[in-house]
Amino acid sequence: MKLNKLSLRDQKLFNAYFDFIPQELAAFSFVNLFIWKTLYTINWVIIEDSLCILFRDAVGCFMYLPPLTKGVPKAQVIQQVFEIMDRINKNKDISRIENVPQEDLDYYRRLGYRQYDKYPDYLCLRSDLAQLKGNKFKSQRAACNYFIKHNDCDSRKLDLADRAGCLNLFDAWVKERKTQCSDDVYCGMLEDNRKVIRTALINYKYLNLEGIVVRMGREIKAFSFGYKLNEHVFCILYEITDLAIKGLAQFIFRQFSQVLKDYKYINIMDDSGLENLRKTKLAYKPARLINAYIITQNG
Repeated sequence: MKLNKLSLRDQKLFNAYFDFIPQELAAFSFVNLFIWKTLYTINWVIIEDSLCILFRDAVGCFMYLPPLTKGVPKAQVIQQVFEIMDRINKNKDISRIENVPQEDLDYYRRLGYRQYDKYPDYLCLRSDLAQLKGNKFKSQRAACNYFIKHNDCDSRKLDLADRAGCLNLFDAWVKERKTQCSDDVYCGMLEDNRKVIRTALINYKYLNLEGIVVRMGREIKAFSFGYKLNEHVFCILYEITDLAIKGLAQFIFRQFSQVLKDYKYINIMDDSGLENLRKTKLAYKPARLINAYIITQNG
């Protein structure tokens, strides 16, 4: 069985399969596959009309998404992808399917697979983020007002000419974050994201990403970008700001939410199991959490 290496040329094919199963989970997007190319070898194969996507690194091989097809994947397809992973992985416990949506769990249980919780996505009403009305958004609104009162800035659409400035800001952001944290795992995540964000910005136009930048003088002090998941949901991939500027993070989040007026919801992704990030996302009062699960073989 030939495994195909992921490339930009595959975007149209993948999007056709994503259209079979509209999802609110941010993982169900070509963008959110392609940007990980710098960290993983990503291959795909079609088995019995199911698109199967495999991620592989030095540790082993796993499926980032369940097989994509109309309805739930066939039992024999799931079995075949586990056989592919087991042939690659010295330790078969590494073989797994990630980002299985909650509505498919019973099906996998009936087939005899085990399930484990993954970090949920946070889905917010765009109107809440754009307006910050009411007592529940009092602190974010105050932060925005403080920033506006004490700073002159210009916010506008992110374009390719901003790429170098965004990467420079990201490098400074990573450096500052590292001075505040001694957690090796978190610092490793920061370095991984440096590679991922560079891939996203280099391919910004071809991935149909949308974003904004905030300039103060000639310098980019904040940027945020993401992608359309479906007609109702936009996913924010990154929001990076100068950490020394009070209220800037809240300001760009509100500004970007106002720009995205065609969407009902904004998916602000998961929290990667980081407590501080979880508290920040919950502070924006998500409409709901979208659960995702990991499926493994039983025994």
